[in-house]
Amino acid sequence: MELIDKMNWRYAAKAMTGEVVPQEKIDRIIEAARLAPTSSGLQPFEIIVVTNQAIKDEIKAIAWNQSVVADCSHLLVFAAWDTYTPERINKMFDLTNEVRGFSNEGWENYRKMLLNTYPNREEDVNFNHAAKQAYIAFSLAVVAAAFEGVDSTPMEGFDANALDKILGLREKGLRSCVILPIGFRKVEGDWLVNLPKVRKSTEDFVTVVA
Repeated sequence: MELIDKMNWRYAAKAMTGEVVPQEKIDRIIEAARLAPTSSGLQPFEIIVVTNQAIKDEIKAIAWNQSVVADCSHLLVFAAWDTYTPERINKMFDLTNEVRGFSNEGWENYRKMLLNTYPNREEDVNFNHAAKQAYIAFSLAVVAAAFEGVDSTPMEGFDANALDKILGLREKGLRSCVILPIGFRKVEGDWLVNLPKVRKSTEDFVTVVA
């Protein structure tokens, strides 16, 4: 399968050339993330796309000075909701009713259940739940990048509080959880580029319960 071939081709690039990725490829990568499944369809996160070089340089300084942050074409920041609120929940349920052109009793009862549950939980519980949803979309962005023949480097190695300040995320009710530099691999100076991909065998990875 072409997808499997692309997944074998991809790796976490440790150096990038700085060459700009065509916008149509970026658009498709982001669209794949937008179409990701999320719990209750709430999509409790946003993607911030950073192309400003000065800002990328600033983020590099709080990301262990990893060169790909500054040398990538586009830096995708996945930022989850800091908590669930009635307004946020209602907005997505209302959007669903608008797009589908109808509502039903079961759906509205489900809305009430979420409204009576999520906003009453601790903020960290809600953020962690939202961040898990962001990771689903993040994973699809990684796959989509590979399918587009574009390199990406999944990264949790950064100071989230500092990144939130740089991008003003807390004021928007968001908290960063993972970032994804996207660009083209720079073979020179990348110690990982020619090393074999290492994964568990299928036998060690999969348990079938029949």
